[in-house]
Amino acid sequence: MGRTIVVSGGGTGIGKAVAARFAADGDRVLIIGRRADVLEKAAKEIGGTALPADLSEPAEVARARADLAERFGTIDVLVNGAGGNVEWHSGPGDLAARWTGNFRANVLSAVLPTEAFRDLINPSGRIVFISSIAAFRGSGGTSYGPMKAALHPYAFDLAAALGPRGITVNVVAPGLIEDTEFFGGTLDDERRAMLVAQTHTGRAGTPQDIAETVHWLASPGGGHVTAQIVQVNGGAERGR
Repeated sequence: MGRTIVVSGGGTGIGKAVAARFAADGDRVLIIGRRADVLEKAAKEIGGTALPADLSEPAEVARARADLAERFGTIDVLVNGAGGNVEWHSGPGDLAARWTGNFRANVLSAVLPTEAFRDLINPSGRIVFISSIAAFRGSGGTSYGPMKAALHPYAFDLAAALGPRGITVNVVAPGLIEDTEFFGGTLDDERRAMLVAQTHTGRAGTPQDIAETVHWLASPGGGHVTAQIVQVNGGAERGR
């Protein structure tokens, strides 16, 4: 019998690739996201189960937890992949509203389900957070980078708390990843070329790059790796 895998943000991009990678192993995969139609389509494509929920809302997290507990009982792997830079799509607006929006999208959407689901995670389970190169290099004056950076010390503390149960907690920080909705069609050829030029590998990343990293962290081979930030950006964090 396969493991039970929960992936937030599993309807598109990195989250969907991660979910598909586990499903390919025969694991039971449940994907969570806000858009029911997108989620249901992705679940059918990968052979998983969809659970629509806004994970920045405590009441919806509580509902999701109850559903998980009833449907599966326990969880083996929790991947917090929900997020995005909401400032790019909200216009100038009020500064507090923009920062609050990214806090909800990138911090609450990871912390609330992790705290709600943590007692459901089996011994030797895995928790993985999806962060960003922006947590190290900044995000062009938006609040996205600081919000992703907030996940790092939270993951460190969580790793210490859950380590006695054999549960590992790690963070994966991607750089430029193509074939996602992150840039919302705003990445022009010039900026793409600049970002690729910052890598040592000479290419953009793919959702599959992240999926393979997460999959390894969740494997027996990753069992002694915890409280780490694994950067998957072709060396771009070092710049050129």
